[in-house]
Formats: sequence, C-alpha cells, structure tokens
Amino acid sequence: MPALTRTEAQLRAQLIDVQHYAVTLDLTGGDDTFESTTVIRFTARTAGDTFVELKPDELHSAELDGSPLDPAGLADNRLALTGLGEGPHELRLATRMRYSRTGEGLHRFTDPADGETYVYTQMFMDDIQRVFPAFDQPDLKAVFEFTVTAPAHWTVLANGITARTGDRDTDGAGIWKSAPTPVLSTYLAAVAAGPWHSIRTEHAGLPFGIHCRRSLAPHLDADADEILSITTDCYDRYHQKFSEPYPFDSYDQAFVPEFNAGAMENPGLVTFRDEFVFRSAVTDTERQTRAMVIAHEMAHMWFGDLVTLRWWDDIWLNESFAEYMGYQTLTEATRFTGTWTEFGVTRKSWGYDADQRPTTHPVAPDPDAVPDTASALLNFDGISYAKGASALRQLVAWLGEKDFLAGINTHFARHKFANASLADFVDSLAAHTDRDVHAWADIWLRTTGIDTLAPRIEESHGGWTLTVDHRGTRPHHIGVGLYDREPDDTLEPRELLTVDVPSDEVLSFSGPRPALLLLNDGDLGYAKIRLDETSVETALRRLSAVPGALTRAVVWNSLRDMVRDGELEPAAYLATAEAHLPEESDLAIVQGVLAFARLQVVDRYLAPEDRTEALATLTSLARALLRRTEDGSDPGLRLSAVRAHIDAATQPDTLTAWLEDDTVPGGPELDPELRWRILARLSVLGAVGEGEIEAALGADPSATGREGAARCRAALPTAEAKAAAWERLFRDDSLSNYLFSATAQGFWQPEQAELVRQYVPRFYTEAIALGARRGPAIAEAAGRYAFPGHAVDEDHLGAGRAALDDPGLVPALRRKLVDQLDDLARALRVRARAGARA
Repeated sequence: MPALTRTEAQLRAQLIDVQHYAVTLDLTGGDDTFESTTVIRFTARTAGDTFVELKPDELHSAELDGSPLDPAGLADNRLALTGLGEGPHELRLATRMRYSRTGEGLHRFTDPADGETYVYTQMFMDDIQRVFPAFDQPDLKAVFEFTVTAPAHWTVLANGITARTGDRDTDGAGIWKSAPTPVLSTYLAAVAAGPWHSIRTEHAGLPFGIHCRRSLAPHLDADADEILSITTDCYDRYHQKFSEPYPFDSYDQAFVPEFNAGAMENPGLVTFRDEFVFRSAVTDTERQTRAMVIAHEMAHMWFGDLVTLRWWDDIWLNESFAEYMGYQTLTEATRFTGTWTEFGVTRKSWGYDADQRPTTHPVAPDPDAVPDTASALLNFDGISYAKGASALRQLVAWLGEKDFLAGINTHFARHKFANASLADFVDSLAAHTDRDVHAWADIWLRTTGIDTLAPRIEESHGGWTLTVDHRGTRPHHIGVGLYDREPDDTLEPRELLTVDVPSDEVLSFSGPRPALLLLNDGDLGYAKIRLDETSVETALRRLSAVPGALTRAVVWNSLRDMVRDGELEPAAYLATAEAHLPEESDLAIVQGVLAFARLQVVDRYLAPEDRTEALATLTSLARALLRRTEDGSDPGLRLSAVRAHIDAATQPDTLTAWLEDDTVPGGPELDPELRWRILARLSVLGAVGEGEIEAALGADPSATGREGAARCRAALPTAEAKAAAWERLFRDDSLSNYLFSATAQGFWQPEQAELVRQYVPRFYTEAIALGARRGPAIAEAAGRYAFPGHAVDEDHLGAGRAALDDPGLVPALRRKLVDQLDDLARALRVRARAGARA
C-alpha cells in the first residue's frame, strides 16, 4: 500500500478543509472483525479531485453527498473522490474492519487470566485507516464524535467524555456516545473499550481517571495514589509554566495490553503499556520512569495536541519538547528530583548511539528528507527524543528559562488548535530574545553527528593551563568541574567553571592541577566527553568518590563512549564497575552501568573465550551489592543485585535453590517477575525443561506468564526447541506482537551459538518475508528482538549487508537492520583493537 507523500498532503490541504467525523463502531460482532460507519463533513475550496484513505476488510458502501460511489473504486487503501464542487460535502462510508493483533489500528486482546476482552486504538501515523476512513494527515484537523456499541458489561472511553446513552434491544449491548472534541489531527483520535477497572477523581474542575484490565485491579489500586498524585502535580506545574490552559474536557489514562510504545498522547485519553501497572516489585528508578512517561504524555497536550506539526519532518516539535518538559517538570513538581541523572545514563546514551550510526538525521530534518509517512515513521528514535531534548536543555541554558517559556507561550497563542513548523517556533522564540535563535536552530537542529570535547592540560612551574579541544561544529555552553584528591582518598570539588566552546582562550590557573577535570559537569551539554590521562586514572580508581550523582553519570558516560570507540578495554570497564558500583548511591547509575556491562560489554564486545570470566565478574559484583543490602536499607538496589545475579549465572545450583525455596536468602521473596527471570536463565543453562515451564505457566496463567513461558521455551538448548520457536516466529501469523517479541528474546543466546548457527543466515530471508507480510510493527520487532546480535563475526556482517539489497525490505525493517549491523561492525572493531593490544 502506498504511503502518503508530503506533496500529496500539501495538495489535499490546499483543496479541502475537514470539519467533522461522526464515527460509529459496533464491537459486538465477533473476534476477528467489527463494523465501522463514518460520516465526514468537509469543504472544498475549489472544484477538484482528492481521495480518502481506508484499509477495510470489506467496504460495504460509500456515498458522497447522497450519491453512491462504487466500492470497487477502492485501490491501494484509497477511495477516489472525483468531480468535487466548491463548497460543503458529506461522505458516508460503511465498512467491516479487522481487529489487530499487532498493536496497530484497533487492537483486540483477551486476557488469559479471566477470559475478558479489551480493545483499544492506536491510530498513529496511518493506522486510523484500519479503524475508520479519514483524510489522514496532521494538518487536516477536525472535530471527532464516537458512537460505540459494546458488550453490556463493557465501558467505553474516548477523547471526549463518554456516556452510556442506551441499550440495544436485541442483546442489551451498551450504546455509548462521546462528547465532541476540539479540532484534532487524525492520528490523535482514540477509543478504548472493555470491562475496565477504573478509579476516578476530579481535579481543577475536570474529571480524571485511571483504567486497567480487571486482572490488574489490585496492582493499580496499590499504586493509584502515586499515579494520580504525579498526574495532578504535573498538571498544576504545567499550568504555572503555560499561559494556555489544558484544552480538553477530561484526562483519562488507560493502561492497555500489548502496547507497542511506552505511551501515546491521545488528547483526553492517554494510553500506556500496562507493564506500568506493576504486578511485581520494582525499583524506585522504574517508578520514576513511569512518572516521567506520565509527565511526558501530559506535555504533549500542548506540544503536539494543541499545536500540531504541519508535516512529519517536525516530529521533534512533539517529542523533543515532551521529553525535555517531562524530565524538567518531574524534577520541579514531584519527589523525583534526580531525573536528569537517569536521563544522562540511559536516554542520553540512546541519543549518542543513534547519532553515530549511518541512519542518523537532523533533529529537524529538511522536509525533502521526509517525503512520505513510511520514512517519517523511522524518525521516532534517539535523535527525535534524547538528542532533541538535550538540544533544548542547552537552549534553555543559553537563553535563560524566562525567555524560553515566553517564546513557548507565544507559540501556543499564535498556533493553538492549528499546525506549526520549525520556522514558526523559532519566530516565537525570537520575539523574546536578542540572541540569534535562527542561527542556533540551523546549527543544532539542521545538522547531524555528535561533537567531542577533550581537555588539553599543560603543567608548568607553579600552575597549569586548560584548553578545550573541540572536534565538531556546534557551540556548547558547559560546566567544567575541578576536583582534588584528599588525604582520605575522597574527591572534593575545587571549582565549577562555566565555559563556551569553541574558544581559543587558554585558561590559566595557579597551584597544582586537579586530580579530576571533567568537561560538561552538570550534563547540560550534548557531546562526547574525553578525560585527560590523569583524570582517566582518577576515574578508574576513585569513581565512587566523585561527589554528585549527575557528575558521576557524566564520568560513566565518558567511560562508556571510550569502550565503544575502542579507547578503553572492555575488561577495564567491567573492573571499574566491580570496584565502584558496590559504593554507588544512585540507583539509575547502578542499573544503567549493569545494563551496558551485561548487554554490550559481556555479550558483544568481549571475545567468546572471555565470557565465562566476565560473567563471574558480574556475579561477584552482584554478590557485593547483596551483601551491602542485607540490612534491608535499600530494597531497590537489592532487587537490581538479584536480577544481575540471575542474568549472569553460569551454574544452576543457586538459582534452583532460590526457585525451590521461593525466596532469596535475606529477601526478597520471589514474585512472578523474578520466578520467570530465574526460569529463563535455567532454560538457557539446560537445567529445566518443558515440564517445569508448563508448571510455572499453570501457576501464573496471566498474559505476562504466557510471555515468560514463550521466552523460556525458545531458550531451551535443544534442536527441537529451537526449530519449534523458529516456526512460531516466522510461520505463525496469529502470534501477537508481545508473544512474538518474547519468543525472539528467548531464541538467541550467546551460550548456544553453535546450536543456532544455522539460523543466522536464515534470519534475513525469513524476516524480510515476515515484514512484508505482517507490517511495520512486527517488522520492527523482528529487527529489534529477532536479530542475531550475539553472532559477532565477519560472515554474519557480510550476510547482513548483502540482505540490505533485497528489494522486499520494508522501511521499518531496513532501518533496524542498518542500525543493528552498524552496532555489529562496531563490536568487531572493539574486539579487534582489544586483541591487537593484547
């Protein structure tokens, strides 16, 4: 099916205005399809031809101004509307649509825990066409009203406040109507229906609600106060920042099953992946992540929903702003005051990595670089989120927050309930500052790549000098921290400088040079940071003594980048983690360093013959963390240590004992997440079989349990298990997006490299066919989870690069493969450099 092009969208926007969608959905007809009837009122500015988009199972009928249109005229998801006269028109279409099992369109899920069924929409980009017909582009905003017929015991949610207005005579099914919305872009329309467990309240004169499936009710109840408090605190803080009030009639948050993203900013009905309803123990950092997503999605009510991009080249106007505002507002309004540390350790590294791949792009790409919706979908990445948010943080430091917020509020006032572009936003900022924000935008938003900043220190009698070497093109306004080593081996801050880079200035200092000199202290800049030789030695030996979690995050990121660039031995990074994480007080740093150590250093950067020793190092580190937390003082850190111990196990004895005792000595007791994690590792090690997996599924027949069982079965080290998992992945098109991902995660294991070697070249032909058959969501999941990332060798790299020439590659899979293969080539370079030094 052809993607909508920017040129087509511009021509259609010149021809028509759209006023209103009246959408009627009947969700009572069966498990596979539903009935959808839509009436669209629009106006043609001049006489002409256009088209409406839809992807039906069957187009029953179509009428334009009361005259029938031939359903056979539907081709390539477009129905032509020819001979339009100037003036108002009404288009009526009756269709049968197919439910989704991949999180695209109207997703249908039956909960294995209790047999209840739920449906929800994900209309993003072009998936509204799977639910009802639309003039599907962001700059044709309209009012939406929904009428939904649903089983009698269901509740229906939508963008506007919904009410049950009657029952159908034949079967008692409920008939629900939603209040008309303000004008919205098509991708933001939303409906969610099912026997929801709901908690409702009122705040600032508006109804607020949180909703989940019934089997998760006890877990939502346990966290309801926290979720609602975060929501209302952020709501109040945004109203202090923004002059435009919240523009919709209610604020519902629905935690929905098998969701492809973290959340979606549908106005008045935000949808979240329901893993955020925690049914097992989590760390406070994970609670902070949930809170950040709540704050991020609420920011979208202004950045994206009130003022919407005109075309998809400006997606940063949605995502970069929501990312920045989410972290900043959470810091200001809630108990989570250390959010920028987590951003630095996890989100920022996502942006750094993306910016060094062949697929990098400007934060605000040239419009011609986003010619259609298929190419636009590829830019929801670490550039549009993390790099864009980092650029905004640098902009705020440069402009000052007062002028920045004044520009934002001017932007809202000028473009509310309409569409805007980068140029519009920069003009709004420029109205409140003498600084050249147009030049800033060109330098920061229209260019690619990441700068590198390195200190050059010259020591002389009685003093020393500092020059900052700048490899790159962008200006940076950063802090420079100077730290001295004290007699007790602690590090004390001497001074925090503020410098602008690039600069030819040589800074001169009297006295001894510092033990640690850190560029970008405070992490306001976006650049790779290098340490001088003395500072590297200090970092490796005394990192835990560096004061300030955000400062330590910058140091850890520098070490991480040095490993990725082959400048620091992977084994040295592991040794540093083993030495300093047991003393680390910030949980986000512990979790971020452990994740990089396990998933990149051990699984990819170290040679296979070094793997066992590296896992032993991680086990030793985990034991040290467990000893530190024996007194119960830090349950989050202890949980992280238990997880790390499980994932690094090379022998089954300890894990088997924990599983049999249903507890870790000294705590915690095993909850479902830990049981499945242990069982997955024991499956990899060949210490359990189908019988144990089936018994565990019987004890936990939830959706999460099904995913755990799928992951374990695929991880079993037998030829039969691998063949069965492969069949499920690439032959079973009924497999949901979540069960597909779980099976793929279990399939490839570094310990089983010989067992699965035959599947490595097969992956490419199978994944290409799968992506073409099942669409972008499964294609993206195949590239993310089913890619054989453990196979770090030249033969694999060659096979992958050859596959990129296959004309059948869908864009979503091609993008993932290019990124994965670039990471694979990097891993080969890291191994080669480490081998050469050895």
